[in-house]
Amino acid sequence: MRFYTVHQLLLVALLTSSAVAQAQQATLSTIPSWALQSNVYEVNVRQYTKEGTFNAFARHLNRLKDMGVGIVWFMPINPISVVDRKGSMGSYYAVSDYTSVNPEFGTMADFKQIVQTIHGLGMKVIIDWVPNHTGGDHRWLKEQPDFFEKDSTGKAAMAKDWADTRQLNYQNPVMRDSMIAAMKFWVNNTNIDGFRCDVAWNVPGDFWSTCIAKLKKIKPLYMLAEGEDPYLAQNGFDATYPWKAFHVLVDIAAGKKNALALDSVQHLIDTSFPPHTSLLYFTSNHDENSWNKADYATMPGAVHEPFAVLSQTLPRSIPLVYSGQEEPLLRPLEFFEKDPIEFDKYKRASFYRKIMQLRSSNAALAANVKFTRLPTGNDKAVYAFYRRSGQQMVCVIVNLTGAGQTALLDAKSLQSIAVKPVKELLSGVSLPRIPAGKMVLKAWESRVYYY
Repeated sequence: MRFYTVHQLLLVALLTSSAVAQAQQATLSTIPSWALQSNVYEVNVRQYTKEGTFNAFARHLNRLKDMGVGIVWFMPINPISVVDRKGSMGSYYAVSDYTSVNPEFGTMADFKQIVQTIHGLGMKVIIDWVPNHTGGDHRWLKEQPDFFEKDSTGKAAMAKDWADTRQLNYQNPVMRDSMIAAMKFWVNNTNIDGFRCDVAWNVPGDFWSTCIAKLKKIKPLYMLAEGEDPYLAQNGFDATYPWKAFHVLVDIAAGKKNALALDSVQHLIDTSFPPHTSLLYFTSNHDENSWNKADYATMPGAVHEPFAVLSQTLPRSIPLVYSGQEEPLLRPLEFFEKDPIEFDKYKRASFYRKIMQLRSSNAALAANVKFTRLPTGNDKAVYAFYRRSGQQMVCVIVNLTGAGQTALLDAKSLQSIAVKPVKELLSGVSLPRIPAGKMVLKAWESRVYYY
């Protein structure tokens, strides 16, 4: 028998602990390779066309493919509860049946066909999933009343302050199994590529670790959590929301904070999340548009561009574009009534095409590629960084103020990347190298150099 000293035993314990940690990290790091340089386009089926159907939306697919969309996210496609319904059409997030299609949108066959069409165009599909609660007349309320938490009267409790919902009980193991089975149904029967999970932050982490592991045994899936608590990433999600970063961007756009605030956010992200975690950077989404005036008021007009550039180019980002932002949509969409988007001018489509196609073609913008900050001599106003992967590089310089600014780019800081000709994305200008020295930027101007 071999005997060990205390120091040797401690070393073995540390090495074992490290190996276990690495194994756990390897298990978590299962983000599909196809997602790393992709983006997400959120589809509000009800409002996307006058018809509000899958088949009517399908007419836009070639345009979205040309714009550079990689992942199509459908807001909830399930039937909507009638009991306690808000407005005449109800909230998409008050689901009455997890394994059926909202008849207003079409049939299950219609949905399967649009998934097939999207795949044929080289894009992926995720659907919005509502695991925290159901609507007021979900069939489980009668069939499985113990699937729900109870209020003081013994009835199914309302979720939060959402009167049209009922809170699911995650202490019930049968409910958990039923939820996983319903999610498997969509992967197995429609061949979707993942889920955006609504109110994921209010569902236990041990459920997510079990659920996501079982789902990913079927096929590589992209799992996106609505929430930014690190426990979501630690329990298997590939991506979370970056709410703190979004609110900082809104404050910078409003002049309440300066560009240096982004460094604090990046530090918080890097010290809070597992290395594999990606973030859904955005300038608008369905909630922010309908309730908080994004982006037509939070980042209006010319203000939009630098923040959209950041959302597409910051490290860890797999960015989001919401329905109509390419038009742009300059009003809040009704949430509980019919209120179709009017597509006509596509004023931002060219901008999005350039930046989104750069993401998909330049490996430096993959979500797992780190960045290096560049000093500008005016860092409160101008935010600059570069990212590099192999022989490809992207350098971003944005003026985050409503006034003209001057940046001074140090040649020494640029020397490792100023080694070959570059092109500036938005102007199309070609240069022998990234320009060092004085750079004059207009209000809210963005420059994206790449090779």
